[in-house]
Amino acid sequence: MKLHDFAHAPSSQRVRVFLAEKGIELETEQLDVRGGAQFQEPFTSMNPFHCVPFLELDDGTVIAESVSICRYLEELHPEPSLFGATPEARGVIDMWNRRVELDGLLPILHAVRNHVPMFAGRVVPGTRNDLPQAPEMATRGKEMMAVFLDRLGPQLDSNPFIAGGDFSIADITGVFALRMASAMEMDIAGGWPSVARWFGEASARPSFEILGG
Repeated sequence: MKLHDFAHAPSSQRVRVFLAEKGIELETEQLDVRGGAQFQEPFTSMNPFHCVPFLELDDGTVIAESVSICRYLEELHPEPSLFGATPEARGVIDMWNRRVELDGLLPILHAVRNHVPMFAGRVVPGTRNDLPQAPEMATRGKEMMAVFLDRLGPQLDSNPFIAGGDFSIADITGVFALRMASAMEMDIAGGWPSVARWFGEASARPSFEILGG
């Protein structure tokens, strides 16, 4: 199998952190996303949503979406578990991962894409020359992220990780949501100290060293 990747994309980085946590090595091809390679063949037929990363299996099946890729690899390599080793753990981790994605990561992603000049014309991931940037979406995304952090804080007051006692896919998702929030100049330490504590500890794990900076 082969992972089609772009080193600078947060979604690709989520998968690479997951691979590092699991100790999995995959053949990887770097796509020139900034040059539009994802819109060219054979990649556009393989992955018509034009987002990285995507995983090409040996039989030609393509799995896109970072969490879907990670879930597939978890089935092949169940230890150490990052999706939960029991039905209860899997349910709790999935619940928190969805909360982080839907209530935190997506709003702040749209805030970034509607604020940072380099995303002009690429407001919707996997598109080009699509929609004009809307400053009000950047403002609302930060507001929604703040609501989410207000909800996440109490969970991290009494738990070392987002889904409880063990590091999981929810923490990987959460770190990237917080990295985007920092890029939008949200004062995490000042407003949500338990979240800042968790973020510092999670980001210091060896699996995140591959990202540099």
